[in-house]
Parts: sequence; structure tokens; C-alpha cells
Amino acid sequence: MSGPALVWRADLGDGTYRNPILNADWSDPDVVRVGDDYYLTASSFGRAPGLPILHSRDLVNWRILGHALDRLEPADAFALPRHDCGVWAPSIRHHDGRFWIFWGDPDTGVYQINARDPHGPWSAPHLIKPGKGLIDPCPLWDEHGNAYLVHAWAKSRSGVNNRLTGHRMSPDGRELLDEGRVIVDGDTIPGWFTLEGPKLHRRDGWFWILAPAGGVETGWQGAFRSRDFFGPYEERTILAQGRTDVNGPHQGAWVSTPSGEDWFLHFQQRGAYGRVVHLQPMEWDDAGWPVVGDDGEPVAWYRKPKGPASEPCAPAVDDTFPDGRYGPQWSWTANPAAGWTTAHDGPGLWLTCHRHDAADDLRRLPNALVQRLPAESFTATVDLALHSEAVGAKAGLAVLGDAFGWIGLERAADGVRLVHRFASVTTERERDAEHPRPAPAARARLRIEVTPGARCRFSADTGDGFRPSGPVFAATPWRWVGALLAVFATAPPGGGAPGHAAFRNFHATPGQE
Repeated sequence: MSGPALVWRADLGDGTYRNPILNADWSDPDVVRVGDDYYLTASSFGRAPGLPILHSRDLVNWRILGHALDRLEPADAFALPRHDCGVWAPSIRHHDGRFWIFWGDPDTGVYQINARDPHGPWSAPHLIKPGKGLIDPCPLWDEHGNAYLVHAWAKSRSGVNNRLTGHRMSPDGRELLDEGRVIVDGDTIPGWFTLEGPKLHRRDGWFWILAPAGGVETGWQGAFRSRDFFGPYEERTILAQGRTDVNGPHQGAWVSTPSGEDWFLHFQQRGAYGRVVHLQPMEWDDAGWPVVGDDGEPVAWYRKPKGPASEPCAPAVDDTFPDGRYGPQWSWTANPAAGWTTAHDGPGLWLTCHRHDAADDLRRLPNALVQRLPAESFTATVDLALHSEAVGAKAGLAVLGDAFGWIGLERAADGVRLVHRFASVTTERERDAEHPRPAPAARARLRIEVTPGARCRFSADTGDGFRPSGPVFAATPWRWVGALLAVFATAPPGGGAPGHAAFRNFHATPGQE
């Protein structure tokens, strides 16, 4: 096969593809087609910027364009990390010449933004329905100009779940026109539980709701249809694990191609790797119901959708930080504040050693710059120089989740040293995984090798070649979020200029598949 060396390659180069098409934590994906182009968004939870926008011409090869949400609202609620909160399960649609994204924040309600161009600018977030536990909203504009909204419920906030609520909505997407009513009650369907993630569609005079149930690791994908938006709906299971190893296949997007084919994108929960995205063929049976995958079971590989050929690609991972800027693959772990980066004329990204009382617990650090684990196996490397005289200032490369491990540089009273530290799920402060060693040039090349099972091996080169450090670290997810790669710079509270850390040449190479 020709083409660039990708950390994960879904396009097999012979007219077929393999799943997952996105082998990273693009959680709760939704897709819309506009002309010959496809646009995908996904949950971004408490990270900023949020609501990533990916683009494809063939549903297999994707590039990241940027983000639709600069900061989370309410802004003061996300000044510190809230890893499992924020943006849950967005829907993306195109109507009246505009792109629309609706999402639910389980603590504040249903929001909407829109834009003429997927690159932006996007409108300010508009709270269309305030309340606790309102999640997974999806709009629909029908052929008569009527607008609707459906959403699910989070039991952790509202005390109820397993039901879908429907509203009539103003055509401008600004307000709901009624109090809403339950249009699908999962408690009345034998064997169904945790019904959520609805996606609303219109086809052949039917209202269709594609919605999963059964939980993210053990569930299935359902389809509901009714001649009237408010029901009653009949249901079927259209995708389940069956004899495959694709657990919990659900909560995704139905999209039609210009040639008239139907396809379905869904996620699979994979522990520390998060929710990876699969692409399934979709057809219709004689009774007018969708049949997804191989007779209702996920496919591992398949022919690509019909259409123009695309160069194999995947969302960016590498970053040379041109002009001191980071690429769209990165987000902060909280709403960014002024001064987290340092302007300069040279190469690389300069992160200020931001003074914070969470300097010994990266899980609480708001100024960690993070991106998704890009594959099951890979090696990530970055160059670091620490420019700080503040004792306790440190910077490094990390794998961040409920537990975390990192390797990097720290300013001590007697100079800069290489350190490797970690914290388990149950500990509140980091501790040494390896005895610190001198780094007299205050520079290091840092490396994390990730192998199946999200097992992480740390190493560093301070001028005498790479040397392994500490034991293998098993990455862990957050509650809903996969583990993250992170670069950071911080210092303990105190006076004086904290200095900065210079990162250059972040690069990931494929591992053994």
C-alpha cells in the first residue's frame, strides 16, 4: 500500500476498509452529508475547545477541521476540570443553508449553535431547554417546514431514564413550542433499559428514531418508527454484538450517500481507548426496516462506499507547533485562561509553568493540553526544554485518566532533573515511578510506547540515548472518557516568574497491530 504512514489506517487501499474507521475516542458520533461532503461531530465533555468537526469525502478517511465550541457554558463552571461533564452526545444537521449542532449538558440543559460554514464562525451557545438530566438532543425539520426536537434523560441528574421526550420546535431553532411529552417509554418494552442517544430522521412518510439501549458496553442499537411524531412508535433491534467481538454497538449516525447508499456509524466502548467509531452498511428489508451490518451484526471489513477515491488519511496526531501554535487535535482540560501559553518568535509551543495548587495531581490541572489516544498500539515522542528557575516547576508528557503517569523535567534546588511519576485511581498525589536523575542541559526527548491493553512504557533521552523508566503503567479511562495524551507545564503556588516549557516535534508512530 502507498500513502503516508498513519498511526491507524482504516482504508486498506484495495477498495475496502476495516473497522474501526476512527480508532480513537470520538465518542457518540453524529454525521451529516452536505453535497459530496460529510461532517462528523462527537462528544467532547469538559474539554475546550469542544465539539470537534471532522470532514470526509468517503466516510472512511477523515480529517479534523477544528471545533465548533470555543468555551463551555456557563464559563465559570468549567474554570477547573470536569472531565465527565459538559458536552454530551451532540447531533449535527444541515437546514436552511446552515449547519446546526444540538447537545445536552446534563447539569444545565439543551444547547444549540449554528453556522453557515463548518469552519465557523459558529453562533454563541443558546440554551433552548434548561434543566437537569436533559441529554442527547436531536432536531428535525420536515418537508412541510415543521421543526421537532427529541432528547433523552440522565438518571444521575433527573432521577429518570429509559425514555425519550419530544417537542415541537420553532423553525429557527430558538425555542420549544410545548411542554414536551414522552414519545417512547423504554419501561414498556420488555427487556429494554437505558434507552438514550436518539437520532431523529424522516423517510417515506415515517418519523424514524434510531436510539441505543442496554448500556455502552453491553447494549444494542434500536430503530423506532411512527407516522406521527408523537407516536405511537413500533421498534426493532437493528444492530447487536451477536457472534462478533464488537461489544455495545450503538449510538451513531445514519447517513445516505449521493449514489443512494445508506450507511451507519456507531461507537464501541474499548476501555482506556474510549469509544472508537465503526462504519456499517445499511439496507432496508421488505417490511421497510433498516438492516445494519451483516444481517444485524457488525462487520470487521467491507467495501468502501461508492464514490470518488480519497487519499488514505486520519485525524491529525503529529504537531510541529508552527508559529508557536497547537493544532486542532488538542484541547485544554478546562476553559482556557490568558497566559497559559507564552508568545515567542522561535519554533515550538511554549507553555507557561502555570502556578496551581493541583501541581501534584494532573487530574485537577486545568492547563493540561490533551488529545485522544490515536490507536491501540503506537509510540508518542516529544522534545522538551524547561526554562524555569522556580523550584518545583515541571513539565512533561503524560497519559491522563482516572490514574495517570508522566515523564518529564522538574526544577529542583540543585538543578533540573528527569522525573517519572504516577498516581493510581485511589491516590490523590503523584509519586515517583523511578528515582530522579540529573538533566544538566534542562532538555529531554520523552517517549511513551503504548501496546494492547493500553499498557504504557515510558522512556527518555537526556543526551545519552533513550533509557527506559519505571514499570509498565496501565492507562485507565474516566467514567465516560478514554485516557488522553497530555503535555503540560506547572509550578506550585508562590511568587516570582514561573518560567515556561518549550515543546517541539510531537510525533506518533505506528505500533504492532
